[in-house]
Amino acid sequence: MKRFSLSVRSLLRKPGRTAALALLTAFLALAVFGGSVVVLSLRNGLNSLEARLGADIILVPSEAQSKVSFQNMFLQGTTGAFYMDASVLDKALEVNGVEKAAPQTFLASLKADCCSVKIQVIGIDPETDFTVQPWISRSLARELGNMDVAVGCKVEAGVGEIIRIYDQRCKVVAQLESTGTGLDTAVYCSMDTMNALLKAAEDKGVSHKIESGDQVISAVYVKVRDGYSIDTVNSQLTGRLRKVTAVRTRSMLTGVSDSLAGISRTVTALIVAVWALALVILLLAYALIIRERNREFAVLRLIGASRRMLSGMVLTESALCGLLGGLAGTGLAALALFPFAQLIESALNLPYLMPDAGTALLLAAGTVLLTVMVAALSSMAAACRLSRVDPGTALREGT
Repeated sequence: MKRFSLSVRSLLRKPGRTAALALLTAFLALAVFGGSVVVLSLRNGLNSLEARLGADIILVPSEAQSKVSFQNMFLQGTTGAFYMDASVLDKALEVNGVEKAAPQTFLASLKADCCSVKIQVIGIDPETDFTVQPWISRSLARELGNMDVAVGCKVEAGVGEIIRIYDQRCKVVAQLESTGTGLDTAVYCSMDTMNALLKAAEDKGVSHKIESGDQVISAVYVKVRDGYSIDTVNSQLTGRLRKVTAVRTRSMLTGVSDSLAGISRTVTALIVAVWALALVILLLAYALIIRERNREFAVLRLIGASRRMLSGMVLTESALCGLLGGLAGTGLAALALFPFAQLIESALNLPYLMPDAGTALLLAAGTVLLTVMVAALSSMAAACRLSRVDPGTALREGT
């Protein structure tokens, strides 16, 4: 207790020195916590997107430009609509190796009264859908009824509210969990509701007609049966279906994974560089501080303080500085990242899903603990050197 009180008084007596040491450790904590949260959020977003897509292959019209506009709709929330004949679903189910196939229909709305921008409306068949319906079921114990909609977490409409899409009144019955992707800005409805919305859009001059007929869909999500090669089934679908592109979800996400890996490497390199620089500075700082305080420590030795006590006091001071810096750096990183998660997601153009509160607190606690340990270890060499200093020599050099 005496050693702790001496350490606290020493830190308070030299507030400038204490602040400088705490600032160095704050940079360490900011780099580790901030970098870790960014990398973890990107990984969470990619995992969430993979889980939400839930299909091995996605069939879209060739006009959807394969992975380009289709991928942007999911990653960035851009609105889009493209159509093909609904018979594509039945033809896909006839292909050997296809276990499940579920249709979706897209409609880019006009400016809805619930939102400041256009929204993407996605129609699903609740009975056959195996991608979105499981997520809706987490918030809604029944299937979507006529003119019912489930909205993404970023759509500014709460459960029970009415939103107007092409002048059609739709009731919000569920709000989905965050995915960190463009899906968070989408509105989901049944195929019956989508047909009503398509008709209302047609009345307003927004055409979705195609040459082959009026029954249209935008995409077919395909689940390949166990034991079958996804590439083989993909090739069969491509050969059987005209004017349709079969996109492997894994290949669609390859670019996202590569971008994530590149950002992760960059963030890791920055963390290592900051830590290396700060560690060298801390080692030099503690060496200079101990040399400056030789006379102070010599006096403490003469009044009865042991070498072990003085070394412990130095380690305690450095640990307290590390604690202050760790808390400050972690707090600053949290203030910079969590309130501006949406801006970061927009800037990166990648799936970005922040960790939950429990994970963030564990990460913050680990960062602070690591910072305290590094600060204490960086002063250990100086503390060992202090134990070899002769008090008489130190006093004579100080006079």
